[in-house]
Amino acid sequence: MSEIEFKLIRHLGPSVFKAQIPVKVVDKLNKYIDKTVDDKNMSSKLDHGTKLAGDVTQEFHLEPEFVKSSGWLNFLATCTKKWIELETSKSIKKFNIEASWVVRQFENEYNPIHWHSGHVSGAGFLKVPSSLGSHKQKSKKNLMNYLGGNLQLIHGSRMFLSPSTITIEPKVGEMYFFPHYMMHCVYPFKNSNEERRSISFNASIDEEIFNVYGRS
Repeated sequence: MSEIEFKLIRHLGPSVFKAQIPVKVVDKLNKYIDKTVDDKNMSSKLDHGTKLAGDVTQEFHLEPEFVKSSGWLNFLATCTKKWIELETSKSIKKFNIEASWVVRQFENEYNPIHWHSGHVSGAGFLKVPSSLGSHKQKSKKNLMNYLGGNLQLIHGSRMFLSPSTITIEPKVGEMYFFPHYMMHCVYPFKNSNEERRSISFNASIDEEIFNVYGRS
């Protein structure tokens, strides 16, 4: 796999790792998803909505065989290995995906505050509407950022010199890795009939690296 662009983000307590999904992998993922959406039987078979928090049009998991053949598994494992090395100076030997799934979100839909299972998780973007809308009250335009369609990571309490959120504007190909316990949400967007398509995963790594306090 070609060299992956990445950035380590630490605006709050837990580490957040940003990487760029290779264009070829994005293309393979989108083609697979489009094919699944068109196949009602396959969509039903892979439905993941009952296990997720979102109030969105569709959520379905990726087949394990495709996760491997598409390069998606290799990308996730490579990034996680680099991230953990940067943070702990240790090299993981284990990377087991518990699940990887797609979220198809449209106008006025949202994903409430939630967290994931496993040890490490992440969210990335495969399709983004050309416009996510704007403030209803024009007077707010210069006072606060519009959050429609944004991913927000949440940890701790807001205090002096200590922000408690990272707000991420979705851009195709960007992927964010974070600890499984990191709370996060996605805001609804408006004035668009285009799809906001994201992809997520949960995975476990070496227990002795994850379990830094030796809890059983």
